[in-house]
Amino acid sequence: MPRKKSPTLTEAELRVMEALWAAKRATVADVSAALRPLAYNTVLTTLRILERKGYVAHEASGRAFVYRALVRRDDAAQSAVGHLLSKFFRNNPGELALRLIESERPSDEELARLRALIDQYEEQS
Repeated sequence: MPRKKSPTLTEAELRVMEALWAAKRATVADVSAALRPLAYNTVLTTLRILERKGYVAHEASGRAFVYRALVRRDDAAQSAVGHLLSKFFRNNPGELALRLIESERPSDEELARLRALIDQYEEQS
């Protein structure tokens, strides 16, 4: 039985997933070439781990395996944010948002988006 999906990806796993999301379908050699100087065996091991975690699947194509992502990038990001919220912010997204804004000033475009969201939430209240 496959292992339950981990809520987060390691840095190496994320790099491999980024290459796979960009390519849609890729062999180990394709991913290795995209992530130079990452060694073929390292990519193969990481893809096998990702497959056990439920993030990717493979199918045979001749002598090679072709891998594809089972999890969309947005879903992986949402899962990582959810994990961060539960682990460090007691499931309070407002606390996370405040921490992010306090640590670095948002761009003018980001501030405008934040104001629009605040206005939207105030209208709904």
